[in-house]
Amino acid sequence: MLKRNIGKIALGFAAAFTASAALATVAQARDLTVVSWGGAYQDAQKKVYFEPFKKAAGIPMNDESWDGGVGVLRAKVQGGAATWDVVQVESDELAVGCEEGLFEKMDYSKIGGEAAYIPPSVNPCGVGAILYDFVLGYDKDKLKQAPGGWADFFDTKKIPGKRGLRQGPKTTLEIALMADGVAPKDVYKVLATDEGIDRAFKKLDTIKGDIVWWKAGAQPPQLLASGEVAMTSVYNGRIDTANKNEKKNFGMVWDGALFTLDSWVILKGSPNKDAAYKFLDFVGKAENQSKLSENIAYGTSNKDAAARLQPAVLKDLPTAPDNIKDAVEINVGFWLENIDRLTERFNKWAAK
Repeated sequence: MLKRNIGKIALGFAAAFTASAALATVAQARDLTVVSWGGAYQDAQKKVYFEPFKKAAGIPMNDESWDGGVGVLRAKVQGGAATWDVVQVESDELAVGCEEGLFEKMDYSKIGGEAAYIPPSVNPCGVGAILYDFVLGYDKDKLKQAPGGWADFFDTKKIPGKRGLRQGPKTTLEIALMADGVAPKDVYKVLATDEGIDRAFKKLDTIKGDIVWWKAGAQPPQLLASGEVAMTSVYNGRIDTANKNEKKNFGMVWDGALFTLDSWVILKGSPNKDAAYKFLDFVGKAENQSKLSENIAYGTSNKDAAARLQPAVLKDLPTAPDNIKDAVEINVGFWLENIDRLTERFNKWAAK
């Protein structure tokens, strides 16, 4: 009798444990969550990637947006309560996050193989999403004289009005040096010296009172549209989309543009790895990537995507020969080594 009761109690505990474990599993289970940069870019992704993927794969998926920062990813992964699965990251976040073990190692056999992608987009921890530029943007309807480059951006006598710049030292210091006469090819050679950094901040001093800082990529076109700024640094695709979708008459200056590559990563410990790889395989296909470039003017990572585009589309991409010839690739190594100290100096400078 005693043994039978003990057996019943044990079975009761086992049932209770199984039920609680099942509830925990249900609590942990969630839909695939993909995170990108918001605004016109994410609108284009929803149209050509997210919605078609959900329909084709039959996989529930949510999409969110963020403003970047490896600290955000650290908190997600190390906190043990990550609610994101696939995240689009910038090149420095990819490098730091990979080194810190924040991302799953990329299994290229599940997304078409390494050979399907352009070499710069292949990384042990991520796969290239887009190639894009930071360009000088302006409103053709509001400026009687088109700016010639970053030197004009800093010349508020020649072209009056506020200037928009991305908040932080990265891209801002490079732009300041080019405005001060440094050739695009020599930007990082100069910036690697204390004198070069001083020179960049000294140049920024000349328009400090006229700068409007932006953080999210959706902001610069809004600043131009409202007339709050006369010119701004801006992602080239945001200008293209505003012109196409909102009938704006914005212009871009390609000379001295800063280009880089964003990548998709899978956060370490994602409970949706299988679905994540299905998503990455879908968005990595040439036929889908070409549709993205048709909707927003960014270059993509699949080697065969460009061949599917019309010449009229290709000419507006940052990878077009005329557009990239005087552009500067953002130096990931430099920023990994210097981002902390230059961010500290930038914040102190901005607070004065």
